[in-house]
Amino acid sequence: MTRHALDPSPRTYAASVQLLARSSRGPSCAPSDQTLDDVKTWLLNDATSIKDVMLMYEEFMWRCHAANLGIDRATLHVGTLHPRVIGFSWFWSALDGFCDEIAADANAIKHEAFTRNPLYKVMAEGEFVKVDLETNEGLNAFPIMTELAEEGYTNYVAIPLSAAGAMNNAMTLATTRKGGFQDGDKERIRSVIELFALHVERHIVQRIARNVADTYLGPIAGQRVLDGEIKRGDGEAIDAVVFMSDMRGFTQLADRMSGPEVTAILNAYFDRVSTSVLAHGGEILKFMGDGVLAVFDQKALGRKAAADAAVKAARAVLSAIDDFNETPSEGLPDPAVWHPLKIGIGLHMGEVFFGNVGGEERLDFTVIGRAVNETSRVESLCKPLGKTLLLTDPVRLALPTGLQSALDPMGDHELRGVGSPVAIYSAPTHDITMG
Repeated sequence: MTRHALDPSPRTYAASVQLLARSSRGPSCAPSDQTLDDVKTWLLNDATSIKDVMLMYEEFMWRCHAANLGIDRATLHVGTLHPRVIGFSWFWSALDGFCDEIAADANAIKHEAFTRNPLYKVMAEGEFVKVDLETNEGLNAFPIMTELAEEGYTNYVAIPLSAAGAMNNAMTLATTRKGGFQDGDKERIRSVIELFALHVERHIVQRIARNVADTYLGPIAGQRVLDGEIKRGDGEAIDAVVFMSDMRGFTQLADRMSGPEVTAILNAYFDRVSTSVLAHGGEILKFMGDGVLAVFDQKALGRKAAADAAVKAARAVLSAIDDFNETPSEGLPDPAVWHPLKIGIGLHMGEVFFGNVGGEERLDFTVIGRAVNETSRVESLCKPLGKTLLLTDPVRLALPTGLQSALDPMGDHELRGVGSPVAIYSAPTHDITMG
């Protein structure tokens, strides 16, 4: 989940929470005159075609507001399956007109801001929470209640929607009405929330499927699988720059360290490679032992841009590994056992098949072809040539002029399985004029 930071102003969020998106369509996104039956009809019909949870939730809340249900602030919270995120939330307010989508990192559940929040009782314990903000008892019930009262809210409720794994999904509602929610309001609200909860379940399943596909296949391959490319042979031939990296001396490291220690080193290495590749528009296809296979699609990026991006990504990886060697992360094995970490990177350009391969019952979405095999051969030359970044002539010719002139010719080399010798170049690993 790589996102650019957004300014949450005028709202504020805890450090463990990231603002992902914001909508400010306001009441104009819903009819100004709504009955309770109108809201239910919308939930049963038009709402089913809205794919974006934030936009669907925003419109739902403005429709509830137009139906005079007394809701002036509402939040929705769902759990998910994601390596770095424990859940997603949506925060709507009629007072500022915004609807935000936010994500809580995996450690947020341990923070005091969550454990002392009424949501903890709802999501972790399945309780129903109701707080009268017009009484001293209510104001002292939870730290957030004083803040809500100062903003003009008189009543707050938090309800579990359903269980999703170890945590319940939840929704909170608050009103500014004098005396809080009335008995008639509560029954009307309950009737639409029950319908709305069905949409929440549907979107949770879709969100989890997308998260799992993105995590294990990558965003491009994952989306293609979710779009229906699930048969063996499904895919297409693409022109791409193939990126392959490999860790030096991995076998010896594995012999000297325990399984968890090796995993820790591999994860540190993989994290730096994948972060740099993704940041430059590449697609990680596979982690192979101590190797990484990625592609930069020429159709998506353009031929020259794909080559340029691949070289920049490779240089960013090498810089990140240098920084890691200089300042190793905490919690890793004794540096005397593995330090310094050394890697090699090979780049080649050509046609590859991007799609499903494997057995009838077990498939892999990856790239195969001569260009992939040749990239592996190029990378294997890094050690004997004493270089960390090597590329072939097709990649060189696609690069900007300034970078081409900065390459160091390493001569023609025989590559196993390739009929003719291949011209190999070493790329500088530090800042240069890109041209």
